[in-house]
Amino acid sequence: MKKIQVFDPALCCSTGVCGVDADQALISFSADVDWAKQQGALIERFNLAQQPMAFAENQIVKAFLELSGQDGLPLILLDGDIMLAGAYPSRAELARWVDITPPDTTAKPAKSCCSGSNCC
Repeated sequence: MKKIQVFDPALCCSTGVCGVDADQALISFSADVDWAKQQGALIERFNLAQQPMAFAENQIVKAFLELSGQDGLPLILLDGDIMLAGAYPSRAELARWVDITPPDTTAKPAKSCCSGSNCC
């Protein structure tokens, strides 16, 4: 399976969803990562504040930081190729990148025999 690597900006904890002012985008992304991992996806996250060597040792990430700086993070790699920078991917994007079926998010109308008829 393909591997996704997420290079997060400096966060207070490994996921960034701690504290009283947690960012909703980080909360959603963390839930999406957990979902994708449960489906078998290989996803690694690196926090600039806690794992700076992961950023320094990866030539793609190092070059990205030299060009864009920390403000360009997060950086998302798929098998070593840049897929997204400056934002977190959606659950559907994660699923598409690693070839898993995303959940059906389209609402289906409830069936009813009473839609305008006198059957009720």
